[in-house]
Amino acid sequence: MNATIRWGLVLLMAGLLAACAQPKRDLTETERQAMEVAAAEAEAAEQARREAEARGLGVDRDLRADPLDDPQSPLAERLVYFDFDRDTVRSEFIPMLEAHSRYLSQNPGARLRLEGHTDERGTREYNLALGERRAQAVRRIMNLNGARDTQLDVVSYGEEMPVAFTQTEESWARNRRVELVYDVRR
Repeated sequence: MNATIRWGLVLLMAGLLAACAQPKRDLTETERQAMEVAAAEAEAAEQARREAEARGLGVDRDLRADPLDDPQSPLAERLVYFDFDRDTVRSEFIPMLEAHSRYLSQNPGARLRLEGHTDERGTREYNLALGERRAQAVRRIMNLNGARDTQLDVVSYGEEMPVAFTQTEESWARNRRVELVYDVRR
């Protein structure tokens, strides 16, 4: 009797499940076209996701490359060199400064510190003033090309922070510079 009840319950459940099933019907032409369009759109979206992932711009990581981080960008150059005892920006540095000015004008939250440096020749006071004049010369060019004055800070280190330490013309030339230092809080 126990087995009979079990078989009866199994048959009852099978009957209930069969009653809940919907009969299969053929799709209309409109439904079939809609399904094909949806499948094509899903495939195109998947292909776009795979291509973006291959470029490192995956949706899940949402990476946005900043031109400041691109070594091929003109923004990768951040040094302006000067002639001995001069504060005039040489023409070879103008395109680079224009590129930085464009970046600043397009990114109002970005800030840039212009650090003026000199070689060791001259008094400490004279070199601090010369470093200031060099940084201000760079600032003027950047202002003329779209950078806001509020985005630019000027500081002079004079001869206090050399990058080359020998007393040769080559070393002195490397020390006569303005460094463009971006604020890292982007």
